[in-house]
Amino acid sequence: MTPQALLSPLLAIAEEAGRHIAAIYQQGNINPQLKADHTPVTNADLAAHRLLCERLQALTPEIPVLSEEDCQIALAERAAWPRYWLIDPLDGTQEFIYGSGEFSTMIALMDNHQPVMGVIYAPMTQMWYYAVQGQGAYKRDQHGQETRLQIRATAPDSHSLRVAVSRRQSLPRLQQQLNPQWNYQFVPYGSSSLKSCMVAEGLVDCYLRLGPTGEWDTAAAQCILHEAGGDLRDLHLEALTYNRRDTLENPDFISFGNPALPWKTILTNC
Repeated sequence: MTPQALLSPLLAIAEEAGRHIAAIYQQGNINPQLKADHTPVTNADLAAHRLLCERLQALTPEIPVLSEEDCQIALAERAAWPRYWLIDPLDGTQEFIYGSGEFSTMIALMDNHQPVMGVIYAPMTQMWYYAVQGQGAYKRDQHGQETRLQIRATAPDSHSLRVAVSRRQSLPRLQQQLNPQWNYQFVPYGSSSLKSCMVAEGLVDCYLRLGPTGEWDTAAAQCILHEAGGDLRDLHLEALTYNRRDTLENPDFISFGNPALPWKTILTNC
């Protein structure tokens, strides 16, 4: 099946996982625990993981699934996959625990180690963000209204940027990565993927992320950003790699909109 043919069932699968997550969230049956890497996991992460794996394997039994909650697969095995699903069942687990409602489910289809389709579903707002390579990026609301996503057309000489930032990250540390000659309006939000969607939607100019993330945190968002006219790169503006290393951990990264802006000047470490 082509990515375009897979899109409709994938949107339904993401919504089903989101309904399970929302039900657990509203019931308060969270049961947070720490994984071996000291990151939190809840009942909702695990329930969504099981549902997504089951539905994706039924939809495409020939395509393996790589999930944040089941990622202990040797590089020798996964590097040979020509195609695979890369999923984060619950992006924004800390936001889920703290009760902000700003979390999502993410699914990416990877082809030749690059995302060719991305779906992100925010269960508490019942909003989808999605893209297929070469077909544009879109948002769909709970009423089925679809809007094409387009990055913000900020003038290169404006010297003023809207920057999405995590609610849980040190703002002074982020500011050290940014050229002080520019003016910044910081916009705090939860889920990493939803902040990248804010860039794709033109609500902010960029999202700067410092600290550990996995490849499942960026793949779907990267596809959506590309199709909206933006990009997602490390802080040296080098492309991220997928399924090429023993580790699945990403470097620090930036999701940015207008490629005409002088990002090498804006980022102090470039």
